[in-house]
Amino acid sequence: MIHHISIAAHNPLHVSEVLAEILQGQSVPFPGHPSSYVALAFDPQGTMVEVHPFGTALFPGDAANEACQLRSNPAASIYTANHTAISVPLSIAQIQSLAEREGWRMAHCRRGDNYFDVIEFWVENQLLIELLPPELVDRYLAFMSPESLVAAAQAAAAQQPTAA
Repeated sequence: MIHHISIAAHNPLHVSEVLAEILQGQSVPFPGHPSSYVALAFDPQGTMVEVHPFGTALFPGDAANEACQLRSNPAASIYTANHTAISVPLSIAQIQSLAEREGWRMAHCRRGDNYFDVIEFWVENQLLIELLPPELVDRYLAFMSPESLVAAAQAAAAQQPTAA
């Protein structure tokens, strides 16, 4: 289970407020790092999204047991391979309304060979967060069950060409 993630944004406060709205929670300042915020869901899993200023990166601590450090990375790219999927209480229509209000890309997408659907929600049109509203989450969870994953892995392996 993933309890929290951290992301970078050009407008951390605004992004945190929008994400808090999607989570039906609250945005609060992130302690210890100026201009960073946290979107809290107030759910039993402790779900939260840390939002740091664009260009902020996590670096390992200098000493063996020193915690990671948030530092500026002047070579930061606006795109990344990192993304997350989050179950949210809002409907597809509510998410669409938020995306339109913010001017951010949103797409209803099918993953794999009809495995499940997600809502691609592009924060500031550069960071992908896959949202699973109530009308999509059951199919996602069914596909992610151990039995279904084993069957999908076996089917994929059967389609792989054999080495000569």
